[in-house]
Amino acid sequence: MARVSVVVPALNDSLMLARCLAALAGQTRPADEIVVVDNGSTDDTADVARAAGARVITEPLRGIFPATSAGFDAAEGDIVARLDADSIPPADWLARIVAAFEDEPELDFLSGPGDFYGSNRLVHWFAETLYIGGYVWFVGLVLGHPPLFGSNLAMRSEAWLRVRGTVHRQLRELHDDLDLAIHVEPDQFVRFDRTLRVGVSARPFASWSGFSRRINWAFGTLALNDRERRLLDRRRERLRLR
Repeated sequence: MARVSVVVPALNDSLMLARCLAALAGQTRPADEIVVVDNGSTDDTADVARAAGARVITEPLRGIFPATSAGFDAAEGDIVARLDADSIPPADWLARIVAAFEDEPELDFLSGPGDFYGSNRLVHWFAETLYIGGYVWFVGLVLGHPPLFGSNLAMRSEAWLRVRGTVHRQLRELHDDLDLAIHVEPDQFVRFDRTLRVGVSARPFASWSGFSRRINWAFGTLALNDRERRLLDRRRERLRLR
């Protein structure tokens, strides 16, 4: 049986982290380990994580990718899943992830969308239909394979080992999931399952400044990687191998 690690990066997010860890405790297929990466919290994030039975590691370099990659490195499972501190997975989330990797030996990365909570219905529709929907369409078009959504993804540990040296893991102002998707090797297989859903907070859409920052990071991530190697060339190589 595959061992499963769940990585949760967190910064001053103890209340939402407690909900996330409670949802993980209620999984029909429990995690073999939960790794919470404390990214320099000044609240009780680390204490909340330890009280829930998680292993806490610290990453002093602020940023979602430094914290996330530190968690991926520390994870000991054959399958490494990742949630945000505000993600709320349904009870069968891990069971479905394990089944997917067991049923598809060629599968390297698995991801799915989010059902947004908080705010109002209009914001939820915008976030799920235009923001996530547009992201799935655009990344698939540009890269030639489905995207990865950082609030709801999983991968084989060996898949991470292949890409960990090429992603921009030390940079803060970029989207870690988009950068990871860009660096998926041409022979690695990605599946985006629209039915594999988790609850995700709508707080990034609470202000125009927060939303615009995410958009700027997305275009910055694309531009940085395109300068290093044209995204079109990456797509052509993947399609040629396929």
